[in-house]
Amino acid sequence: MTILLVDDNSVNLFVIEKILNNAGYTDCVSLNSAMELFDYLHLDDANVSSGAVDLILLDIMMPEIDGLEACKRIKEDDRFKDIPVIFVTALEDKSKLAEALDIGGADYITKPINKTELLARMRVALRLKSELDWHKQHEKKIQYELDLATHVQRSLLSPPLSKENLQIEVTYMPSSNLAGDMYYWHKISEHRYAVILLDMMGHGISASLVCMFISSVLREAVKQLVEPELVIKELNRYMALLQDDGKQDMPYYFTAIYLVIDTESNTVEYVNAGHPAGYALVDNKELVPLEKGCWAVGFFDEIKVTKQTLKYTTDLQIVLFTDGLLEAMGPCEIESEKQIAAASSSKWTNFQETVNQLLSKEKQLDQPDDICILMLQAQGK
Repeated sequence: MTILLVDDNSVNLFVIEKILNNAGYTDCVSLNSAMELFDYLHLDDANVSSGAVDLILLDIMMPEIDGLEACKRIKEDDRFKDIPVIFVTALEDKSKLAEALDIGGADYITKPINKTELLARMRVALRLKSELDWHKQHEKKIQYELDLATHVQRSLLSPPLSKENLQIEVTYMPSSNLAGDMYYWHKISEHRYAVILLDMMGHGISASLVCMFISSVLREAVKQLVEPELVIKELNRYMALLQDDGKQDMPYYFTAIYLVIDTESNTVEYVNAGHPAGYALVDNKELVPLEKGCWAVGFFDEIKVTKQTLKYTTDLQIVLFTDGLLEAMGPCEIESEKQIAAASSSKWTNFQETVNQLLSKEKQLDQPDDICILMLQAQGK
């Protein structure tokens, strides 16, 4: 434990250091001025470490640079802003003492120094510093775990797909590190692909954890069951199992659009489970909304699922999105949906450019909810 003693009076330094040594605080460094303090901390060189400092006892009345100014400069540096500073002063000016606390001082003690009072105030400051250090370490550990979880979640997302007759592009904008939106595609056979976009209730840690759970279920369901009705029912079954203990204050659920496209027969079979209607531009002339086919997944133990089918001849474009896009585009979600429908009525030749037209880059950086936009384009045989 390192304690810095700063006073231009060597007698004061001797007395304080003697008190502290007798109390068991043996790692004390005596400094005669604010400049010596700055040099010890390497205040002017952020690349040099001075080692850990647990407490500074700082005299207010010093020549050239007084204790108040010294404290200000220390607190402006992120490396030292959490070090408690106890002012040691002969001043009785209440306004000065108030200023000392306002600029970041933890406490003050007046001269002549009372040993019992000094040690008591130091113990309080050191205890608070210890608690602050614990919280910082705890937050650092949590941040590491969040970063790891973020990396894991991102790794579950499918990369863009570019085939001769099928392209999939996605933009993914979580409102925080962890998100409740997820997309995934899977090659079923040479000419059949399954694609899903889902939006878990809420966002942040809880939504992302449930999202990652359902992601593992989804991968197996898509491989084993394939068909839209069966996959959605299987996901609903697992969401019901997740909530079987009855301890949740609010049930978990998600909305989704799951589709299977067959590039040989030029067909798309899909289920919309309570999700905002995506838009299919069929043969570059007819705009078809992908209407709801069942309740959101997880609302009920069992749900009735209705599959829809689309057929195209020359080409197909499907635009899917989560409701975070509607919220971010403007205060009226109905108007936002009209804008998306209008944009989807023509072919997107530049995916990201069209996304930027729907939602400015500024809004993309500061949105209240997770946003995901998926575009699928297919060419007929």
